[in-house]
Order: sequence, then C-alpha cells, then structure tokens
Amino acid sequence: MSAAAPPAVRSCRPFLTAPGRRRCPAVRCSLAGDVVTASRILKELKSGCDTPLPVLRRVADAMADDMRAGLASDHSGSDLKMILSYVNALPTGNEKGLFYALDLGGTNFRVLRVQLGGKDNRVIDTEFEQVSIPQELMFGTSEELFDFIASGLASFVEKESERFYLPSGRKREIGFTFSFPVNQTSIDSGILIKWTKGFAVSGTAGKDVVACLNEAMERKGLDMRVSALVNDAVGTLAGARYWDDDVMVAVILGTGTNACYIEQIDAVPKLLSPASGYGRTIINTEWGAFSSGFPLTEFDNDMDNESINPGEQIFEKTIAGMYLGEIVRRVLLKMSKFADLFGKYFPEKLSTPFVLRTPDLCAMHQDDSEDLSEIGKILNATIGTTSSTLEARKITMDVTDTIVKRGGRLAGAGIVGILQKLDQDSRGLVFGKRLVVAMDGGLYENYPQYRNYMKGAVNELLGPELSKNVIIEHTKDGSGIGAALLAAVNSKYID
Repeated sequence: MSAAAPPAVRSCRPFLTAPGRRRCPAVRCSLAGDVVTASRILKELKSGCDTPLPVLRRVADAMADDMRAGLASDHSGSDLKMILSYVNALPTGNEKGLFYALDLGGTNFRVLRVQLGGKDNRVIDTEFEQVSIPQELMFGTSEELFDFIASGLASFVEKESERFYLPSGRKREIGFTFSFPVNQTSIDSGILIKWTKGFAVSGTAGKDVVACLNEAMERKGLDMRVSALVNDAVGTLAGARYWDDDVMVAVILGTGTNACYIEQIDAVPKLLSPASGYGRTIINTEWGAFSSGFPLTEFDNDMDNESINPGEQIFEKTIAGMYLGEIVRRVLLKMSKFADLFGKYFPEKLSTPFVLRTPDLCAMHQDDSEDLSEIGKILNATIGTTSSTLEARKITMDVTDTIVKRGGRLAGAGIVGILQKLDQDSRGLVFGKRLVVAMDGGLYENYPQYRNYMKGAVNELLGPELSKNVIIEHTKDGSGIGAALLAAVNSKYID
C-alpha cells in the first residue's frame, strides 16, 4: 500500500461517510490561487473534526438505532451485525480446574493458562506469553497463520509447571478469543466474515475458524479441545463480570475496536422462536463497522480509499489505535508539501504509510516542555526531520490533539448509544443504578488524553447525575481470563 503525493491543485470531491452515502468533505481541498498555510489547514482540520454536544448526541442516537435494526434482522441494512455470541451462561465463580486461553486480536497473539479454584479460591494462578506475528503471515495463507499459532501454543503448553494441575482422564480445554468479525454458529464454532485490522489472510473467509485451529493443532500433535469461541469484547465482559455483577458492557480500544453487552433474548426479534426462551445473552455489536453521523475529513477519505477494505470499518478507522497515527501523518504530509511545515526540506519518510504510529502520538502528547523538544526528537526518529521549528512542533501537537480528541469523544458517544438503548428498553431502569463498562485495549490503557476525552464525552452526554452511576473500569487482559472462564463454563467435563 502506498500513498500518492497530493497534487498542487486539487478539486473537491465527495467522500465516504458510509457505504452508499456521500457528502462534501468538512476539510476542503486547496483551490487554485489560494495561499495555503499550515495554520489554515489546521483551522480547517479542527472545524472538520469538531464534536460538540449536538454531534455526540446524533452519534449516540444513531448507534442505538443501528443496534435495534441489527437485532431485528440480518438484512436490515444496519452497519451493526449484532452477532449472537451463544454465551448464554456467564461465569459464577464456582468454576474449577485448569483451562487455557488463546487470544488472537492484532499483531500479537497471547496464550494463557489459569488454575481455577471455585468460590473460595477463584483464580489460584495464571501464566501467559505474548508472541509477535510476522507481518508476512498477516498476508499469507490460513494454514501458515494457524500453524504458527499452534506452534506457539504447543511451546507454551510444554512449559506447564507443577503449579498447574489437570485431573487425569481430561483433555486440556481452551477458550479461543478471535477478535475479527465472525458469524458465530455455536459456542465453539464460527465462520469468518472478513479479516480486519490490516490482516488479509487467504483461504479463511467463509470457514470455521475453530476448525482451522483444530486442524493446525492436529498437525502439530497438540491434544487440546476448543470449548468456547469468543470475541475479545465478549471475553472481556465475561472476565470482568466474574468479579463484578454490575458489568453490562465491554469495550475494546486497542489496535482495533469493538463493543458487546448483555441483552435480553426477547429483545432480539431475529432470534425469536418457540425455543428462544427469555434469558439473557451477550451480543457482539461489531461496532467498528458503524458509519453514521460522525465527522470525517479528506484525510480519512484518502486513508480509507487506499486501505485493504475501502468503505468498511469506518468507525474503527476513526477511533482505533491502528489508524490515529496514520491520519496525523496524512495531515502533516499535506502541510509539509503545500505549506513548508518543515521548511524547504521535505522529509521523505513522511510519505510512507503508517510510519507514524499511535504510540508516537501518545509520546508527543505527553511533551510539556517549553520548547516541545520531545516532539522534535520523535519527528526526527520517525519521519527523519533533521530539524523543526517550535512553530512546527506546536502545529504537530495541535494536529495530534485534534485527531485524538475526535477519536476519544466519538468512542464515548458510542458507549452512550449502547447505554441509551438498554435504558430505553428497560424503561429507565438502567441509568437508575450502578452500571459498569469494562474497558480493555492498549489505546485505552496507555493513552491518557484519549481516555480522558472519551470519559469527558460520556459525562457530557449523560450529565452529572446519570454519569455518577456509570463506572468505566479498566479490565487489563480481561479477554484472556474471560475466554478461559468461558471454556470452563462450557467444559464437556462439567459434572
């Protein structure tokens, strides 16, 4: 994927807000005869990314509406798939035994083992490892990727110490957290809809991902059984609710993003049948595909057009960690080419897609020195600026803050949309009591400005009284523990 250099004169063109919907860009293209300055581009960027309260309300309302449409039918036209997780029983604390978890959610995968001791001891012990996925495997074949994962899992199992105990006659069971859109067909099977987060693995779409893992484990001689297939958000919710019964929603904000929540089965029209019952289940929203009501710019449009999935995952491309640095890079590229942001010297590395990563933004955002020297160092290390003026560093900080602020506030509006839907369905009972939103993901955990913007939007939308009852709580590595717990809940050895 390469970024084409923008021409000196560009005509305005419509850009994507959702599949099939187009409007004029909020950040206008330069016109012949105009004097283009970095401050002007910045001013237009801020205008195009603005998220005042009316915009946040529109996003929250649209999220709630799309949730209802997705629950009504798989053919409703909603951006949100509202996928049934088949998690109809949540951990109670009574679970006992040794269980594993495999978490595939981005450029790394994690393997974990946990010894559960029931009500009295809960989690007795845990161990985990993280393995980086070679970039070529993200674009390779299904067999290559799953063989690599199975090898890492087998290596981890071999290191099992005497602190962990598997009763005789039992096979090791595993909860598989697979953080990509899947059409779940049972608690231990699901068909991949599409790869996201920069993956483009061939030979997997339309296949059962559990079968792909099982076949790879067999090829590696690994005798294990997948007892539960879960999304990372679903695993996070299960893990958090193990400790706190007030957890109703879980959100992942990391490389990618997703959200899930606990829903009444009778509030899911597309599932209603004589056998549906009236219990509760977890719904996986796949909210990364949401695309209604939020501001986008020419930079978002260009990034989307050059992505491996143009027109898709628009919300994710606006709020998730994989994309924030790339949007900032594209703004700086325009400023550098049209307005000499870095003087007459043009840093060639600035033309490289994804050379500026969200961790770089986070580090720059923490720079509170008078001369913003840390920003200068990061720009030099990432895009090769030999020097930068204080004004250029200030503009870089403003661009970063603008993109991160929009992302955090839109994430907050999405959370409120889910809560609104639950509250409206319960006729006002949700906001009247303590409600916990479990959060996980490196973006939320490691980027304080993003986190504060997100929480600020939630408080702004709900107001001081209602927001006191909504607790946003970090559940670190919750999806791994949650997957192991769901493997325990669905163990074939349950007495």
